[in-house]
Amino acid sequence: MLALARMETIVIGHRNPDMDSVCSAVAYAALKECLGERNVRPARAGALNDRIAFVLEKFGVPQPAFLPDVTPRVRDFMVKDYIGIRPDQPIAEALARMSAKGLRALPVVDRDGRFHGAISENKLLGLVMPSRGAAQRAREVRASLANIAATFEGRSLTGPLGTDEENYALVVAAMDAETFAARLKNLDPARTVLFVGDRDNVHRTALEGGVRALVVTGGAAVDPVFAAEAQARGLAVILSAWDTATSVIFARGAMIARHALEEVPVRFDADTPLEIARRSVSLSNKLIFPVLDEHGRLEGILSKSDFLKGPARRLILVDHNELSQAVPGAAELPIVEILDHHRLGNMPTEAPILFLNQPVGSTCTIVADFYRRHGLAPARPVAGLLLAGIIADTLNGTSPTATDTDRRFLEELGETAGIRAADLAAEIFAVGSPLQTMSPAKVIEADAKRYEEQGVAFSVAQIEEVTFANFDAQRDHLLGALQHRVQSEGLFFAALLVTDINAQNSYLLVEGNADFRKTISYPEHSDRVWFLEGVVSRKKQLLPYLTECLARVR
Repeated sequence: MLALARMETIVIGHRNPDMDSVCSAVAYAALKECLGERNVRPARAGALNDRIAFVLEKFGVPQPAFLPDVTPRVRDFMVKDYIGIRPDQPIAEALARMSAKGLRALPVVDRDGRFHGAISENKLLGLVMPSRGAAQRAREVRASLANIAATFEGRSLTGPLGTDEENYALVVAAMDAETFAARLKNLDPARTVLFVGDRDNVHRTALEGGVRALVVTGGAAVDPVFAAEAQARGLAVILSAWDTATSVIFARGAMIARHALEEVPVRFDADTPLEIARRSVSLSNKLIFPVLDEHGRLEGILSKSDFLKGPARRLILVDHNELSQAVPGAAELPIVEILDHHRLGNMPTEAPILFLNQPVGSTCTIVADFYRRHGLAPARPVAGLLLAGIIADTLNGTSPTATDTDRRFLEELGETAGIRAADLAAEIFAVGSPLQTMSPAKVIEADAKRYEEQGVAFSVAQIEEVTFANFDAQRDHLLGALQHRVQSEGLFFAALLVTDINAQNSYLLVEGNADFRKTISYPEHSDRVWFLEGVVSRKKQLLPYLTECLARVR
């Protein structure tokens, strides 16, 4: 069976992607490629908002792949180029394929790709070499004469061999003609296939006794006159170049695979999570497990040894470092790098990794600095994305989170991208108002981040507007969406920060624990809504304040 494809590295931002997470993922994957790394690709864990889509289109960059879940699944580990056997093929062929590839079992699949069962080396061993207690079965085989001859590459002297299956007894004439004649009386001649060397008198006895087929072994010649008489009287004469013992052993493999099937009750589809599959097969004594499509066709094979393989993917996380914000399944894959500019969360890794966390306003700033460190200039489209990411996360350098480093790169990247940061910022923020173009449920999810503090979970989302003109009309709908999220996800509270990027002020909406809401000391605009003058940063201004409020009630 073939090995898994080479390791793939996914560069991906947090759930509910924002401009910074998407643009930094694309730009960092491009840098990896410039540095000679292969099989690195950017991805996103959620839908793109209109502003991100606008920026990607403006700079001619394809949208990164949508990966809402990276949980290892059966499709990532199954063997697609499996070796199988058809139900109508002899088990000798199955044995040959298993021996050639060192396999212990094969799937039995018809010409339409439908799975019928498995055939294992243990089952075949029992058929070809029965135990002493079942010695009588050692001579029996259900097969066609054509398949019996095919197992030892036999040649028929008396015309085409029958292809209908019959129950035959494989008999060796290891005795003189007189003794064999006496023994023949205890056999069913019409179901007897006799194996013998160049013993003409035994050949004649077999013909007179009415046996169904005579296999002449050791490459011995047969008298043409006898062959003609045998053909006239319906005796199939088959020549084998192998000795008698070897020919009989081969003939045992003439049975077709249909009669050697083993049922495999544990079956999977390709999207089954690997851990669920692992638990399902742990107590099974089967060797292989089919992966079927909705029509019962075989897509691949999973064996217990496949569970020992390492994952075919690894992750580079950008713009976050908390598992609660990461794409689902991230904890089950190796995380090899993290680039971020937020607070440190609890992100355990199995081995030391590159973890760069800098107090700057944007992850795109960190990626831009990586280009500089390597003496590389990003291509114009990449520079445009980096510029857009910094603009969005620092409000074009005006946010309290913005640093001199961010502002320096705004200027440098603008020159490389061929557009002033102020002009690109105007274009980005002119793209549809989230309050007008998105449903309340989408607004509170679009850039939401989930946190865990003081033993509780909560979420904080943020949107940017160029004016508060549309806020009051949507306020109650937004509060309803926040309340639904609190109830459906069991959150302590859910918050939304609506920021006016021109006035540099925000409204804070909070639903959830009543005692927590009472700790909020900003001026109350209306029920469950507060006005936050000069607050525009979730990371640097709002989140520290909310965690202080939380500490008062926990």
